[in-house]
Amino acid sequence: MMLAKLIFVGAVLFGSGTFVHAQKWPDAKAPLIASADGYVDIPEAAFRPSSRSTYKGIFDATRFSTKPEALIPAVNAVGGLLNDLAVGGTPKANRQFVIVFHGPATDGILDNEHYKEKFGVDNPNLAVLSKMRDLGIELYVCGQHLAGNNIDPKTLSKDVIVASDAYLVLIGYQNKGYATMWF
Repeated sequence: MMLAKLIFVGAVLFGSGTFVHAQKWPDAKAPLIASADGYVDIPEAAFRPSSRSTYKGIFDATRFSTKPEALIPAVNAVGGLLNDLAVGGTPKANRQFVIVFHGPATDGILDNEHYKEKFGVDNPNLAVLSKMRDLGIELYVCGQHLAGNNIDPKTLSKDVIVASDAYLVLIGYQNKGYATMWF
């Protein structure tokens, strides 16, 4: 009797599994920043990118990547968001983003010579930072962090501007209505 129950339960479970189908999602697209996260267009989703909305955000970049050959989290996040908005048809003028680097994330903006010396691989962030700069993204590094850690600004990407203090950049852009994102 017990064996019959087990067979019945197994048959029900096996049979019900045939009705479960995996969702086939469209491929992710990364038209602006190919090495960042791509965007999967979900037609019926809430809060889809809009061509009429303006998106303003400041990204507080403090974390380094778990792998030196990967983008640092803030650069990947902004790159992914740029891809989202590009797929959604949001014009360049409506994509207003700033990244301010301090703490361990500063290693991600080292020039290639110093990055390679420290990590043994080319800096994957440099080409993305250059492309972001071309797209109008503002890039800053905390001067207080550089001074406190004796980091020569000449060892950093030329696409990043030295600011006096990351907190002043964050507060300044928050006062202009920019949403703050922490990475």
